[in-house]
Amino acid sequence: MQRSDFEGPVNIGSEEMISINGLAEMAMEIAGKSLTLNHIPGPQGVRGRISDSTLLRAKLGYAPSAPLRDGMAKTYAWIVEEIAKRA
Repeated sequence: MQRSDFEGPVNIGSEEMISINGLAEMAMEIAGKSLTLNHIPGPQGVRGRISDSTLLRAKLGYAPSAPLRDGMAKTYAWIVEEIAKRA
């Protein structure tokens, strides 16, 4: 593991643009679930998020290399496994 003396906060995430609905749909596909998204009235916020890894690359020499879907699938599999251990 490479060490760094950089102490500031950095964004760590996918540079893939995805909407919140898209993220929810991706999670449902990975989980093999079919759910209804319920949009409730309220203020409209950010329509999607994208991580900027510029500072991460500059200060730590690292950038995520796996697609968001792969990371989500791996995380979901880990969660299922952890729940099974506790059952």
